Amino acid sequence: MKILLVQPKSTGYMGQVSKSGKASLARVTLTTIAALTPPPHEVVIHDARLSEPDYDEDWDLVGFTGMTCEIPHAYRMADEFRRRGKTVVIGGYHATALPEEAAQHADIVVVGEAEGLWPRILLELANGGAQQTIYQNDKLIEMRDMAIPRRELLNPDMYTVFNTIQATRGCPFNCVYCAVTKFFGRDFRCRPVAEVVAEIKSQPDKRWMFLDDNLIGQEKYAKELFRALIPLGINWGAQVSFELAKNAELMDLYAQAGGQFAFIGFESLSAPALKSVRKGFNRPEEYAQGIRQLHRRGITIMGSFMFGLDGDDLGVFKRTVDFVNATKIDLVLYHILTPFPGTKLYEEMDRQGRIHDRDWSHYDTGHSVIHPQGMTSEELQNGWYWAVRETYKLPNILRRIVRPEPGWKVRLVSNYSQFRKVSRYPQPLHPEKYSNPPLP
Repeated sequence: MKILLVQPKSTGYMGQVSKSGKASLARVTLTTIAALTPPPHEVVIHDARLSEPDYDEDWDLVGFTGMTCEIPHAYRMADEFRRRGKTVVIGGYHATALPEEAAQHADIVVVGEAEGLWPRILLELANGGAQQTIYQNDKLIEMRDMAIPRRELLNPDMYTVFNTIQATRGCPFNCVYCAVTKFFGRDFRCRPVAEVVAEIKSQPDKRWMFLDDNLIGQEKYAKELFRALIPLGINWGAQVSFELAKNAELMDLYAQAGGQFAFIGFESLSAPALKSVRKGFNRPEEYAQGIRQLHRRGITIMGSFMFGLDGDDLGVFKRTVDFVNATKIDLVLYHILTPFPGTKLYEEMDRQGRIHDRDWSHYDTGHSVIHPQGMTSEELQNGWYWAVRETYKLPNILRRIVRPEPGWKVRLVSNYSQFRKVSRYPQPLHPEKYSNPPLP
């Protein structure tokens, strides 16, 4: 069969491709599906963030994956292919959460992990047709002898970080807003360290990014992995919990192994707000010290903060921006609390009638789709605009990146990239509400 795999685009703020045609990270979903495809099937990967696919080519099977904010584009393209008589399969986070919805736009829906399902689907199609519409594994896969993504099917010039890899799946925590446990489960699974090392050695590039949801979810495994990475001489980044900053040995190994970047979900400076989303294991009083410890080891921090949590008032935006600047967090991503389908947050807010917008293209954490507790939805949206723009003003960028630790060039380039991006965001209405908020 001739198979086309398509990466859809978001119309919002996430996952955009720059004017020069560059995306941030190369995802491994479609390249892994390609690796699971046995010969003699032919596989082509098309990134629809740059251009529409060829709907009239003689494809035997067309596959889509997509996050919630990308799924409207995936559905539109899938409908076009089906009108032309093509067989369509859809998988990914959103399809896993809402398989019946996805089935309205596809002949086949894959729920959860594709390993173990994709070869079976191809075999059924080759022998007369799929035996069902929705496919799901009975249990989570073992992360051994995993398919190595077919990176040669991508254009490496399109990505700022081309070599991406996954060492673990799942997360030991169960934050109410996170879609990870719906897709990968709470069981924290680890790939054999030797297999991770072998995959890295197979590529000449020395820059890598781990796509794990929490690379240090199991401390013993993380230390074993970091020790094995030290001789490779690579540099890399990963998403980790703030627990990293509490463990001196783990931080030392992280840095020695080439860990130059750490994406950390701080989420809030309020302990009650964190407890409201079941992230009470984060303790805001420990943040400043932990940030200093990471910086001393030369680790660049990309911090994540979330607005709209229960207990947030109009002062949350200025308090957060002031903290970011004072602690010199290198890069910051601000998110609006978003109830993704399949999460506990979605169930709770749907039951409470607090979701006012179900346009999935707005579910990119840059649009307010809820009625928050301590402000209006419009104030939440405009407060987000204000915080993003305030953080990436040039004086504030310089205030954060000028430090004695090495890596200032990387910090400058990364912040300037964000500065150019946020300069295109709308100006907030009534900015005085956020620069000089009322006392709570």
